[in-house]
Amino acid sequence: MHIDKLLALTSDVMTINDNEWLMTHPGLPDTWGQGRTAFGGITAGFLHHALAQVVDKDRSLRAYHTNFVGPVSFDKPLELVVEKLRSGRNMSQYLARLQQDGKVCVCVQACFGVERSSKIQVDKLPSHSMKLPQKAKFIPQIPKVTPRFFRHYELAIEQGQIPFSWSKHSHYHGWMRFKEPVSEFNYTHLISLIDAWPPAIIQQLKLPAPVSTVSWDIELVQPLAPGSENPWFGYQVDTKLANGGYAHTEATIWDDKERVIALSRQTIAVFD
Repeated sequence: MHIDKLLALTSDVMTINDNEWLMTHPGLPDTWGQGRTAFGGITAGFLHHALAQVVDKDRSLRAYHTNFVGPVSFDKPLELVVEKLRSGRNMSQYLARLQQDGKVCVCVQACFGVERSSKIQVDKLPSHSMKLPQKAKFIPQIPKVTPRFFRHYELAIEQGQIPFSWSKHSHYHGWMRFKEPVSEFNYTHLISLIDAWPPAIIQQLKLPAPVSTVSWDIELVQPLAPGSENPWFGYQVDTKLANGGYAHTEATIWDDKERVIALSRQTIAVFD
């Protein structure tokens, strides 16, 4: 099921109190699966979709911190709970929870802010020299190896190798986009898309092994303004440290105008 059709199944907002809201969803199909749980990008994206229903429209997403607490079962109803922690003149802070059977599966803390005039101007954001791809060129569909959710995305690798290839690399450079265009590209789609890349460290493994994202931070640094119907986004990720069964990565995301739009950091557990 296309991501937009999936999002459209979310219920209208139900008010719990002045600072808390609830939305429900009939559940995610296993075509959005990653092992025994739903793909983290789609669950984190769903929580942004819920937040966007209640946050004031003059506030843009600035920071998005996700903790993947437990597995999300397939074809089982979801509850999306949004709580406003504080909303001031310039910034608003929210918590959002994805729940099943009353248990929290995914938790997000999000910061939204208005744009303000400032005399401080610093730009040390990185650039890239990657050319826009003509087509995808990455992971083949291998039963019981390639995650099921991957059918919804296209990746074009420039540097790095496919997972479980016994590579010496611990980084990826390349491009990403949806396999089918979305109706109106927004931050819900971007959050889902960024997580489509496999953890860079697992290309060093010789055989498939379970991998789980523990926490994920995204900083949105420039307004989202893709220039085509189904835009490619540049992606470069590097593993900064891996030991003791955990890896720590940092990534930069560019739009198709070569503007840095997001910075991403993940803590990953590897069960090899």
